[in-house]
Amino acid sequence: MAKLFNKLFSKTLYYPGCLTKGVLTKEFDNYKEIFNKLGIDFVLLPDEEVCCGIPPISAGYKAEAKKLAQKNFDLFKNKKITKIITNCPSCYHAFNTIYPTLLRNWDIEVEHATISILNRLKKKKINLTRAEDVTYHDPCHLGRHEGIYEEPREVIQRLGGKIIEMKKNREDASCCGGGGGVRSNKPELAKRIAKDRMSHIRGDPKKIITPCGMCHAQIKGADERGTEFSTYVLGKLRGMRR
Repeated sequence: MAKLFNKLFSKTLYYPGCLTKGVLTKEFDNYKEIFNKLGIDFVLLPDEEVCCGIPPISAGYKAEAKKLAQKNFDLFKNKKITKIITNCPSCYHAFNTIYPTLLRNWDIEVEHATISILNRLKKKKINLTRAEDVTYHDPCHLGRHEGIYEEPREVIQRLGGKIIEMKKNREDASCCGGGGGVRSNKPELAKRIAKDRMSHIRGDPKKIITPCGMCHAQIKGADERGTEFSTYVLGKLRGMRR
């Protein structure tokens, strides 16, 4: 009875993050449509949630990051949020790893969208066979910081992608050049790093897929084949026979 009560009254928040919500509005809509197509229930708090705190803590402002964390936590608790799904690797890193160090009573489950999507694809037994050569870029926060390497790849493969791995991948993957404020403060350096990352591509993949908005912006600026993860997934789901 208790489990049923918790299931009926629990709420899963989709937290897109500042970049997705404010800049990558197409991708924001993509994820919402993907979740709806796959039967992933969620609520939104776009006008109430604040930044996850990654930018200030990366810049050394731990006290400011803690204020943001506490503000979010108070909001989530007030709205009875029990689980967070986010597509942003930086937000995921903040909620999963940083918030427990900033807030003593942080107790909300966090899941990256690539894992949420994979679990639903498995449940619905969606496994397309048409192969398309693609490659995958590992975001720093999702990969080296959080150890999420295989789940995004499995989603791509289940939807018909044949991954040609870059020369440097998984824990050895190079940064896109956008993180740590480099894109904002040293744009030319960021461009050079992104172009260097493109030199690691093997073969002739049709798409360069990544689930990080910042990485996508960097890659797209260096190579037109750059494709954000949700765009790839939604295109495949829309193309399925009903």
